Amino acid sequence: MTKIDNPFHNYVQDLFSDIGRISIRKMFGGAGVYAGEDMFALIDQEQLYVKADDPFKADLLSQGGQPFVWTNPETGRTLTMSYVSLPDAALDDSSLATNLGQRALEVSIRSRRERVKSPRRRTF
Repeated sequence: MTKIDNPFHNYVQDLFSDIGRISIRKMFGGAGVYAGEDMFALIDQEQLYVKADDPFKADLLSQGGQPFVWTNPETGRTLTMSYVSLPDAALDDSSLATNLGQRALEVSIRSRRERVKSPRRRTF
């Protein structure tokens, strides 16, 4: 079976090419954008969102970004996720997109490190 290229996925890979090697994996009707094991962006309905903590989210919203809101189809419950769309200016400016993508990757790495607990040290 031959993999069919998605033009928007190719565009996203080109947009973030200065960050390094990224991969895009399908998930839940959309796709996750990864640098190594860290998912720093997601694609939903041809819209690109980057992972954001509170300060970065405020910055993106001030530039015209929109929060990613997901509605559970079974319960109808709506959740605002920790992703915000890239501002339109970044979609046409690879250096701005790279800067914002790198910030999103840093948020993702920090988030992963906070979730991983270091083992307790024992003295013998």
